[in-house]
Amino acid sequence: MEIVRNPTRSVAIGSITIGSGHPIAVQSMTATKTQDIDATVAQVTDLEKAGADVIRIAVDNKKDAEALAEIRKQTSGNLSVDLQENYRLAELVAPHVDKIRYNPGHLYHHEREKPWQEKVEYIIGIAKDNDCAVRIGVNCGSVDPAKLALYEKDDSITPMLESAWEHCDLVDSLDFHRFCVSLKDSDPQKVIEVNRRFAEKRPDVPLHLGVTEAGMPPDGIIKTRIAFEQLIGTGIGDTIRVSLTVPNSRKGEEIEAGRKILDDIAAGRVRTVVDYGLQTLNIISCPSCSRVENEAFVDLAAKVKELTEYAKDHKITIAVMGCRVNGPGETDDADLGLWCGPNFVNLKRGGEALGAFGYEEVLEKLKEELDQLIDAQTVG
Repeated sequence: MEIVRNPTRSVAIGSITIGSGHPIAVQSMTATKTQDIDATVAQVTDLEKAGADVIRIAVDNKKDAEALAEIRKQTSGNLSVDLQENYRLAELVAPHVDKIRYNPGHLYHHEREKPWQEKVEYIIGIAKDNDCAVRIGVNCGSVDPAKLALYEKDDSITPMLESAWEHCDLVDSLDFHRFCVSLKDSDPQKVIEVNRRFAEKRPDVPLHLGVTEAGMPPDGIIKTRIAFEQLIGTGIGDTIRVSLTVPNSRKGEEIEAGRKILDDIAAGRVRTVVDYGLQTLNIISCPSCSRVENEAFVDLAAKVKELTEYAKDHKITIAVMGCRVNGPGETDDADLGLWCGPNFVNLKRGGEALGAFGYEEVLEKLKEELDQLIDAQTVG
């Protein structure tokens, strides 16, 4: 049996139409530097061979956009572009891709004096002119600050929902309908709740599912499986991505894991009775992607997992982030956070910065902080 989508929802992405009886599409993201055209083309080709329906490429500047144009000439699959702070790059990338993804929480970075509504109108206008689909991508660690300020600090879900609904209403008013929404968190239970609540109010809007910073296999696959089983099994979800912290050469494992989960759901082989260790050590780490500023990040994540094995029975969350986009915001909610720059690793305890350390040096400091947390829990 092939899993198909709710017939009331439909979104076209390149040559794929999700909804109206079509199967769920599996997405991946390149981890090469976009300006390294040969490497990026090779990875796009490898991901296509692995079964990716949509491949996302990050574009942070005009040189990335120029490289994207050449990458498009050498590839044939469905390409999605990931806009970050500079929303105006949309006009440079749209002619070369099938889908544009923007993050509502990043729109305020560029041209801060301009209302976000004008920026979205601009992006949608570009999408219309170039026959592109759009994804409104809301992430737990980069929610619109104006929305966060309206709710209690421990309520991370409502600001995400309000932001997503608000953007959907605006896009609807612009008479644009080729869009989907993603609402991602590193906690699979929050992913389940936020997507269920969104779908209850807007069942007409297609949803892209994923657990952000799921981490290394097999833990990252287990977290993702829990969310997908409970959502897709009830008809929620139209495209998916499995985000794993793996070397570039192993990016195809994300596609393999996603298709395996979909096959199991279709065959009734579900494991949602599993409670993924919410009372034990939880290591979250972002997937390898083109924004990672030092490839040593992937090795560091593996070393952190090995180093902290002795703390597996303690309820402590450690976040290992690979770039400035995910790093500052998405380590705040962890007990200990490491966000990795080109030469140094920024270590945090909750929202408190503890300093920048070398890639080898930071492990010793991390252990010291972890031991203090364990001692505090033991005393408590």
